[in-house]
Amino acid sequence: MATVAGGVVTPLTAGTTTIIVATVDGGLTATCAVTVYPAPVAVGDSYGGGIVAYILAEGDPGYDPNVQHGLIAATVDQMAECEWSNITTTLIGSTDTSIGSGQANTTAIIGQSGHTNSAAKVCDDYSVTVGSVTYNDWFLPSKDELNKLYINRDAIGGFVDYFDYWSSSENGANDAWRQYFYNGLQSITSKNLPYGVRAVRAF
Repeated sequence: MATVAGGVVTPLTAGTTTIIVATVDGGLTATCAVTVYPAPVAVGDSYGGGIVAYILAEGDPGYDPNVQHGLIAATVDQMAECEWSNITTTLIGSTDTSIGSGQANTTAIIGQSGHTNSAAKVCDDYSVTVGSVTYNDWFLPSKDELNKLYINRDAIGGFVDYFDYWSSSENGANDAWRQYFYNGLQSITSKNLPYGVRAVRAF
């Protein structure tokens, strides 16, 4: 998290650590907890294995006025055509549309009995390594999270405006929410239809 040289603490990466100083004679020690906060980022910045897609605002679940949190989008689409799931007639019943629910939705889709492939699995399987850090905690965005990607699509980049993209929000046993990136229209459609997939991760 940080280094110490000549009494000067230099931050390295976000996190919390404890610095211990000890005397040569007498074995006396003192400790100091140090928290390193990440540098502020903006939508469109390269960060955390992708592009900052959305920064949580007051009222969003998980919002912290002291520490930025939000969504990072993969730099490219993971697939141009993918079914929502191979299971098209069974209700999961536990997915949500709100910001902050995409990861749980993804887990629920993949955990459905009989599941073998889905847009959610494409995201869950995605992994990218930057330097010595591998990011493998990607998921299919919820309906509201996907809308944030649409709103900030120009800053994020790489979207095809005439594509529909899947969200991880189910509507019923046979259908789920998608979004058309030409005009932002969100609608429900059959789970067996092939649409685009863009993975996100939380920070």
